[in-house]
Order: sequence, then structure tokens, then C-alpha cells
Amino acid sequence: MSALVLLGIAIIAFVIAYKVYGGFLVKHLDLDDSRKTPAHTMKDGVDYVPAKAPVLLGHHFASIAGAAPIIGPVTAAVFGWIPAFLWIVLGSIFIGAVHDFSSIVASIRHKGKSIGIIIDHTMGKSGKTLFNIFAWLTLVLIIAVFANIVANTFVAVPEAGTASMLFIVIAIVYGFTVYRNNFPVIIGTIVGVALLLLSIWFGIKFPLVLSFNQWITILMIYVIVASIAPVWILLQPRDYLNSFLLYGMMAGAIIGLFFYNPTIQLTGFGGFKTNLGYMFPVLFVTIACGAISGFHSLVASGTTAKQIDKETDARIIGYGGMLIEGTLATVALITAAMLTKGDYAAAIGNGGPVALFSTGVGSFLEKISIPHSVGTTFTSLVVSAFALTTLDTATRLGRYIFQEFFERDSANGSVAKNLGTNPYVATIVTVVASGLLALSNWQAIWPIFGSANQLLAAVALLTVSVWLAKIGKNNKFTLYPMIFMFAVTLTALAQLSYKNLTLADAKLSNYVLGGFGVALFILAIVLIIFAIKTLKKAHEEHKGFSV
Repeated sequence: MSALVLLGIAIIAFVIAYKVYGGFLVKHLDLDDSRKTPAHTMKDGVDYVPAKAPVLLGHHFASIAGAAPIIGPVTAAVFGWIPAFLWIVLGSIFIGAVHDFSSIVASIRHKGKSIGIIIDHTMGKSGKTLFNIFAWLTLVLIIAVFANIVANTFVAVPEAGTASMLFIVIAIVYGFTVYRNNFPVIIGTIVGVALLLLSIWFGIKFPLVLSFNQWITILMIYVIVASIAPVWILLQPRDYLNSFLLYGMMAGAIIGLFFYNPTIQLTGFGGFKTNLGYMFPVLFVTIACGAISGFHSLVASGTTAKQIDKETDARIIGYGGMLIEGTLATVALITAAMLTKGDYAAAIGNGGPVALFSTGVGSFLEKISIPHSVGTTFTSLVVSAFALTTLDTATRLGRYIFQEFFERDSANGSVAKNLGTNPYVATIVTVVASGLLALSNWQAIWPIFGSANQLLAAVALLTVSVWLAKIGKNNKFTLYPMIFMFAVTLTALAQLSYKNLTLADAKLSNYVLGGFGVALFILAIVLIIFAIKTLKKAHEEHKGFSV
């Protein structure tokens, strides 16, 4: 079968879903542009900053994309391209996009605060405390994983290190010229993207060769600064400009794919049990960001909701952003599915998922007159740039969550300041914990990260379901996906925790990760109990309404 058929089915399904199911969600979430968003009512020039929909979509998409929608589908292709493809398409439409969209809306209605604060309002302070612990532990895992991905990529492709450092400088200049000196956005964007392309050329000419530990140190210092700096100076402009690189890579890959027209050669169904484990639950936690990811809810309620200009923008940014990511995941799957089983196994063993994807996209770009080596290097640079984006966004979110955990109301109703709410303390504690974990065995971190991340998605869906029930609205479109995600992730987390804690040659890192898993499992169960009690109470308050 032609890979174009696979891509065509995905794109058509996503377009129809955005129009039909996206419209259904707009109605049931009651979006209204007459309501002022937190970006306006709480504007502070640091975190709460109104952004136009295209700019915010760029930031949001760059933050949620990273390397996960590439690594997940390529890795999960071992189960066969059919189950992987079905999970990407159906998961994106009915679970992932709903999760992202509803998380943004719920946060907007709660002053742009995180899922933890929404839990506080719906399930009480104990629920908020448990969630903040849960979310912070998950973010520490995420930061550790992506620090490893970025550092390893920079070691393997030193050109990416040079280019990524230059990207940061360009973003800062863009932030000052456009946001502080009112330079025209269109002209600034054209110049900014041109400079990004120039920095890629510069990186190829002058690669920055450093060791893994050196890159980890540099990255940890960088994310400390990026976490505290105002969003307009780095986060917004860097993510916005970088999004054009990803859009360009995706567009080039799709156009090249039409000319290449590869045939699907990989096995359609690779078996219910593979070297990764059983299809249920492993497939559903391996392909995370390409179908649903709990990290998205933290981005949605942590940074995106603070920048939404008007409520209806949530549809294109939340629902649409996830469908774009589903398209990227489909392209990633095709780069694996066009290989034979033997070639796929060899590629995974030699270079890993990112190298396989970069080589595949390089082959597509070659069909539109871009040399294969240039296309492969460019793709590697783009992937590393977005992994870096996820890294500093996750650090900022970790800082928010840490501060919220220590927030206490003062006598006059304002938030009392203490050591825990200090942004510098919150950032340093988060980064030090993540950095230490990043220096351990990252291959062992990835499976736990996947399970914890997807469990976070289940908790976010649970939170939105409770919120909708409490205000008397239908919540079935979040409730049913939530039940499925809890079934998947609790099973996966239990299996992985047991494996790490019972290994005959277990190392300290295995015990730490096993302990992480047990802690997350227990916290999730307690939150479920809190939610069930709240749902029952909401059902009694809204007679005749089914929750």
C-alpha cells in the first residue's frame, strides 16, 4: 500500500474532526469572546501577556511537539503500522485534542491557573496538594528525559548545538524589537526566520563539540534563566520563530513524500507481545505526544492559557495544535513503515528513532532537490530545537507547580510570600532534581516517563470532568477518555515499577525510578477517590444530569 494513502486518510480525518467535533466542543464548552481572558484581566508583562492566535499557536505547538511525537511512533512501529496508525488518528481526535482544548478552557475560567488550582476549586486543597506533588514529580522526569535527548543530540550532531545557541540569541533580539520597540510583526518574522536559516548554515560550518556532561551543565544553567525570564523576551519569540522551522520541515516532508511515494513494507500487525512488552498497555504509553500527552495539559494551563487573547482562540490552539501534532506523528510513522522489518530493526539499533526519522525525511526532501545529507542534518537540527523548547517550557511549568504548592492565603486574601513561592528557589530545586536524574540511566527513565506522562493526562481529564459536572455541563466527552487512560496508565505504571524494583542487578537509578512509579500510582488512586466523591456530590446537586 502507498504511504500517501495513510497520510491522506489522517489529514482528511483531522480536517473533518476539527470542523465537526471541534465545533461540538466549542458549543459544549460555551466559548464566548465577550468574556475577557486572564491575559487581559491579569496582564503583568511577565507571564500574563496577550498573544495573537498565530503567535500563540507557534509557542503552544513548539512546546508540546518536541521530540516525543517522533520517537513514540517510530518506536511503537514494532507492534505494526496498523495499531500505531489507528491510535495516532483516533487518539488525537477523540482523546488528545479534547484533553488539550478542554485544559485550556478550564484554565481560562480559573484565571489562567494550573490544573492543580482547578482541582483546589473542585476537589479541595488536599486534592490540589496531591496533584502538585504528582505533577512536579512528572515534570522532573520530563526535564531529565529531554535534557538527555538534547545533550545526546548535540553530542552526535554538534552542528545542532551551535544553531540552537544562536536560535536563543535571535529570539531575544526578536522579543526586544517586536514586543518592546513595536517593530512590524510580519517584517520581524521574515527577518527572524531568515536568521534562523543562517544560523543553521553557521552551525554546519562551525559545530560546537562538547561532552555529554558539559552539555547537561549548560542546559541546566540555560533552563534556570529561561524559566524566570519574562515570556516575551524568550519563550514567545523563540517558540514562534522555531515553529516555522517545524512547519517548513513538515511541509517539505509531505511534499517530498508525494514525489517519493514510498510503499508500506513494515508488518501491519507485529504481534500482541514484542520486545517492548504487551500491546496493552505499552502501545498507548509509547505513542504519547502523537495521540495524547499529559504534558500538554501543563503547557495548556501553565503558559498558553495565560496568553490567550480571546476564548475562541482555544479551538485552533488546543484542538488544532494537537491535530497538527498527529500529522507529524503520522509522517514519523511512515518513515518507519516504509522500511522492511529487518531494515527497521537495524535502523533502530544503530541510530535510534530520531536518526531513523531524520534519514527518512532526508529521503523525502531529496525528491524536491534538497541534498540528502543537508535534509537529514536540517531535520536533526529541527528536532533538537524543539526538544530544547520542551525542556525549558517544562522547567517553567515545574517552577509554577512548585510555587503553587507553597502558596498560602494571607489574612487580607492575597497570596502570602514564603521561601517556597520564590521563583528562584522553585526553579533551582526543580532543575537540580532533574539534572541529577538526567545523569542516570536515561533508557530506564523513558518508560517510566511515558507512563507518568499519560497518567497525568488521565488526571487532567478527570479534573476537567469534575469541573464540568460541578457547573452542570455534560462531561461525557472527557469522562470516557479519562476512564480509558486510567486503565492504560495504571497498568503500565504498575508493571514498570515492579520491573525496576525486582531487577536482579538493580542499580540505585532503578530503585529511584521504581519509587517514582509507586508514588505516582498511589497519588493517582487517591485523586480518583477524591474525584468520585466530588462527582457524586455534583450529581446530587444537578438532579437528572448524568455524570
